[in-house]
Amino acid sequence: MTSTTLFYIIIAIIIINFIIDKILDALNAKHFNDALPKELQDVYDEAEYKKSQNYKATNYKFGLLTSTFSILLTLGFLFFDGFEFVDTIARSYSDNPIWIALVFFGIIMLGSDILTTPFSYYSTFVIEEKFGFNKTTKTTFFLDKLKSWFMMIVLGGSILALIIWFYQSTGSYFWLYAWGLVTVFTVFMNMFYSKLIVPLFNKQTPLEAGSLRDKISAYAETVGFKLDKIFVIDGSKRSTKANAYFSGFGSEKRVTLYDTLINDLEDEEIVAVLAHEVGHYKKKHIIFNLTASILLTGLTLYILSLFISNPLLSNALGVNIPSFHIGLIAFGLLYSPISEITGLIMNWFSRKFEYEADDYAKNTYKGEPLITSLKKLSKNSLSNLTPHPAYVFMHYSHPTLLERIRNLRK
Repeated sequence: MTSTTLFYIIIAIIIINFIIDKILDALNAKHFNDALPKELQDVYDEAEYKKSQNYKATNYKFGLLTSTFSILLTLGFLFFDGFEFVDTIARSYSDNPIWIALVFFGIIMLGSDILTTPFSYYSTFVIEEKFGFNKTTKTTFFLDKLKSWFMMIVLGGSILALIIWFYQSTGSYFWLYAWGLVTVFTVFMNMFYSKLIVPLFNKQTPLEAGSLRDKISAYAETVGFKLDKIFVIDGSKRSTKANAYFSGFGSEKRVTLYDTLINDLEDEEIVAVLAHEVGHYKKKHIIFNLTASILLTGLTLYILSLFISNPLLSNALGVNIPSFHIGLIAFGLLYSPISEITGLIMNWFSRKFEYEADDYAKNTYKGEPLITSLKKLSKNSLSNLTPHPAYVFMHYSHPTLLERIRNLRK
């Protein structure tokens, strides 16, 4: 195979992926105005449903614009030797492969983020603002950007530097060391993300004593679940949309409730949502997802080790000096169809786990308050209640609201 053939395979993968995504988006958009099933007719009144349809249509059109810009930028970069241009700049700063890679990815990632910032700004301050969701100030928006860049440079840069050092030191066995590094990092972040990273962006406070905490504690006791770390996060700092999540394990396990969730739901509904989260823990879903992520990372790194030394990868992107960082970009583009397949499999498991967690909440607490909470959360986020089945299959990590309600009422 020649580098030219490989180049056009990469182009074909990008274009086919884009076309499939746009077909799915269009199919989904055709269902925006469907009549609601009888189980969901109490979610919206007529005015709210029209608002939700308008919100979906607005995001659909905006998504077409952003994805078209993204693919044109990517194709332009490939056809006009953008990677070679950035590689030449990076090489002008150092002869050290690690520093070259860090400068290269720094330029690519920061450049990409700067180019797409106007789109995220418009999404936040025009679309989300128009539909009453946005609570983000312009100061918060740009501070979030700077903090994200800082984390990308410190954490991402450190991991990349170590992986390239492993590659230089151990050759084709680098993937084992890289896998060990990523595994340690993944487990560490699962344990301490809420304690170390979240505070950079949000304020977390322990749930104050009162009826809600008493009800949560009473439920946790009935299922033999030690839960003394319940935090409230200031999600209203950025959006009116609500959420709750479980993080960590062992002594570091904690539940985090958005303040918007506490404002939107009754105590009984919040306990039902928490029972669902406890279900994920009790059913070992968190361990499964963590293990699957680690195994998939190992598989990806092993396959990478088979191809990374081949100069064809760098040559396919128009770069004559073979290097780990250029090979990594080419490999990522070629590997994307496999990523899509593994993503579909993980989404299938995720939807299955959501049913199991719902069943756990229904069997250990009550099903009806979970149903009413899901309806309220869908209403308050103007969710799409009639998605196309193909779109759900390809993109949804959760079953649809209708599917969850029918399951809970079995």
